[in-house]
Amino acid sequence: MPKTYSNPVFPYRRSPDQDGGGARHPVVIVGAGLVGLAAAVDLAQRGVATVVLDDDETVSFGSRAICFSKRTLEICDRLGVGRPMLDKGITWNVGRVFFGERQVYDFDLLPERGHQFPAFVNLQQYYAEEWLVRRAEETGLVDLRWKNRVTAVEAHDAGVTLQVETPDGPYPLACDWLLAADGAKSFVRTSLGLDFKGQIFQDRFLIADVVMKADFPTERWFWFDPPFHKGQSALLHKQPDDVWRIDLQLGWDADPNEEKKPEKVIPRLKAMLGEEAEFNLEWISVYTFQCRRLDRFRHGRVLFVGDAAHQVSPFGARGGNGGIQDTDNLCWKLAYVLQGTAPESLLDSYDAERVPATDENILNSTRSTDFITPKNAASRAFRDAVLELSESQAFARSWVNSGRLSKPAVLSGSALNSTAGAGAALPDAPLLKAGETAWLLPQLGEGFTLMIYGGEGLDTTALSDDRVPIRTLRITSAQEPATGDALIDADGLVAERLDLAPGQWLLVRPDQHIAARGNSVDLERVRAARDRALGKTTAAPQTARLAG
Repeated sequence: MPKTYSNPVFPYRRSPDQDGGGARHPVVIVGAGLVGLAAAVDLAQRGVATVVLDDDETVSFGSRAICFSKRTLEICDRLGVGRPMLDKGITWNVGRVFFGERQVYDFDLLPERGHQFPAFVNLQQYYAEEWLVRRAEETGLVDLRWKNRVTAVEAHDAGVTLQVETPDGPYPLACDWLLAADGAKSFVRTSLGLDFKGQIFQDRFLIADVVMKADFPTERWFWFDPPFHKGQSALLHKQPDDVWRIDLQLGWDADPNEEKKPEKVIPRLKAMLGEEAEFNLEWISVYTFQCRRLDRFRHGRVLFVGDAAHQVSPFGARGGNGGIQDTDNLCWKLAYVLQGTAPESLLDSYDAERVPATDENILNSTRSTDFITPKNAASRAFRDAVLELSESQAFARSWVNSGRLSKPAVLSGSALNSTAGAGAALPDAPLLKAGETAWLLPQLGEGFTLMIYGGEGLDTTALSDDRVPIRTLRITSAQEPATGDALIDADGLVAERLDLAPGQWLLVRPDQHIAARGNSVDLERVRAARDRALGKTTAAPQTARLAG
């Protein structure tokens, strides 16, 4: 099959650790895929060196995860790869749902103005991985070891020991912390005798990445019971390089090996696209819906992220996006623990925050699967009635489930929050900075940020001298006088999206989630909220005292 992308080959290099007997590192990451690379870059930007082991010598084959959400793009922007993802990717906000031959409705995922990134960007996973490799190399703190296959894992109270196989033979390796990012078939997980719990659905889907020139708009099109694939479902998405992602439901009885053969795939695509359609097959896969996870994501000194920790069905774009949010939640905590400014118990909050977020993904993914693939005649009759109603009745559209698309987790019940109303990821918004358009999120940096909205200026310089510094970010409303370097909420969208009035403040965690908020700035209260977010206190969250 012809390819639109040539996989780079990253050379194997012999490590000095292979010539000694007692190599030990603070952090080792197993798996140089999307999630493992994101973790390595994130830790490097926080001053933490890592060793990344991968048994391959390139990025992923096939487009795999293609749908990157707005929140993931914001995280990737902090990691230095958001802009190329946006520039290369196919931007889309509109989705259409069809039942039989009719469009029953459409939807817009980002109807409001004033966002730096769109609701979603379609981009082949290998591009994101390649850019993350280059970014990792730029940091100087990521030791990428290709063709280094982990063959044994032993976890103990003080760290983890590994055996690694290379073209030059095996060598031992030890670390204080191990991040398992080695995918759905995780060797680390298997070695520790851990298993997923959850549901495997009795249905199969065909993925075909097709290279073709087509006039379809850059939208998400989903069909229930289409005329070209009766009784089943289908999905069409555009990717860069004139690559189109097509998903076709096959049923449980389909033979995966047979269905991947071009002589089986091409007739199905001709039925969908037309007999005269000209296309080339680039990548073919058959998958089974699965919604499963580990009981816990932290097992002592081993931390599981991405598909090594959980699996969800692909409709809804929750796999890759969920994995990136895992690393976003974990890495700042691990960095503070390694630097001695937070207790090791802070890492328990990774479990406490990401397991519920994963359960939310699994719940939504399970509901999508049940709607897309009804299990009995009664379920199918209900689904078809909902689809019929949705064409003319807006209330029925909320019941249609072709994949509830990924949204950022709201950590509303986190023990790290200090006030009610905390836990959400800070929404982005436009600003004016020195007369030019700027964006809120890039102003935050890598640590804790005290964001003050308008009001009289309080001296907060003492916060920046703390052992865990808190940076102050002042946002001026358009109605207030401002100096030349002020950040001005010219459109009022910062105040609107964050429900802020002059004088009010937010404490923002390093992962851009809100840890606390209040009416007037009290430095000791801000410090207490930061310490709570570092896992240093366990008192009950305070009730937020917010104006009207």
